[in-house]
This record gives sequence, C-alpha cells and structure tokens, in this order.
Amino acid sequence: MTAPDPSQIRPQGVAPVVVFDLDGTLVDSLPDIVASFLQAFGAAGLRAPSEAEVRAAIGEPLDAMYARFVPEAEVEGMCARYRAHYAEHLADSTRPFPGVSAVLRELGRRGYRRAIASTKRTDTARRVVERTRLRALLDHVEGTDAAPYKPAPDVVLRAVAAVGGRGAWMVGDTTGDVEAGHAAGLATYAVTWGTHDAGRLGRARPTELQPDLDRLLELCPPRA
Repeated sequence: MTAPDPSQIRPQGVAPVVVFDLDGTLVDSLPDIVASFLQAFGAAGLRAPSEAEVRAAIGEPLDAMYARFVPEAEVEGMCARYRAHYAEHLADSTRPFPGVSAVLRELGRRGYRRAIASTKRTDTARRVVERTRLRALLDHVEGTDAAPYKPAPDVVLRAVAAVGGRGAWMVGDTTGDVEAGHAAGLATYAVTWGTHDAGRLGRARPTELQPDLDRLLELCPPRA
C-alpha cells in the first residue's frame, strides 16, 4: 500500500489515529532493557555480549536478539530469565522522552486517537505505560502477542482497528516501525532520539525524519 500524502490528511469524519511505537519512541527504556538482557547471561553462566552489541539488536523480537549470542537450545531459557527480571525492573530508570506527555495530551485535545503498537507483549507494554504515567494520555495499547512482529503491519493495523478510527501516522524510532507503517498504509514519522540513527532511518524512507515529536503537531491540525 502507498502511504498517504500527509498534506492530504484531514481530520474529518472517522477520527484519525496516530500510532506510536513505545520503546525508544515515547519512553527512554534502553537502560532497563539492556540491563535485563545482560543479566540473563550471568544467571545462565554464559559470556555476555557488550552493551553496544545488545543495543544494535534492539528492535528485533526477544528470541531473535538472544539467537545472535547463544545456541538455539539456550534461547528459550534466556528469554524466560529476561522476562522474569524485566518484570521487576521495567521502570527502574524508564521515563517518557521530553515533551511526550504534552504532545499526547494535545493530540487528544485536537480529536486524534492515540494508540501504541509495540513489539513488547501487550501486558508488559501496558505495565510500562502505567508505570510511566502515560495511560491516561492513550486510547489503546497493543502489543505483539500471537501476531507477526514488525516490520509486518499486523500490530499497527490491530491498534488502529481497536480504537475504531482510520490510520493517519505511524511514529517510531526503528526501520521496522517505518516499514510496518508503510505496509499498513500510514504516513510515517521517524524520531532519531531512540534506537536507530538518522542515516539508518533515512534508508527506510519515512515521510518525516525528525529529532523529536515537535513537528508532529504541525502535521496533525485540529479536527474541523
């Protein structure tokens, strides 16, 4: 599907939906994710990769991340160790990026629905949202449970359907987010404050490539 021209997105009729990735887009969760990922190696008595190697893998499904560093037979156990640790430490240092709350609040005021499409499991994504005090500023939180992971569009389309709107923008910090947005037929907005840098994101051809969320409000006028 071809993404719409953002100049033609008009907030009329069915409410437009802005879909956000969670980690690296709305919240700076990298330190907590990396810490939980690395602790599993010590718990299993395995040599841990460097923090830089872990950061390079973020954005992939958890099992694919571990498969980079351990034999296939170890992956399931490593994922279980990660989830047990992360469940207790998912908001030790995780915080919303500057201005996120204000942008979400203003989008709601303008009549846009705000949904999350995360690679996290739904229950975990909801806990992060609650612990970072963003729940009241969102209409729906959709995780990847039994659906294909991004860059497949499934989680994005589910998020849009859950709020009964029409997809307008997919906002994310990885090429997978951008590609999923394209595949779902949404305009795409890539932020460079998260996992992937501007050069890598640019190769995915987002509609907008920005250092923060400020321009998103310019692209989402109040509903008539």
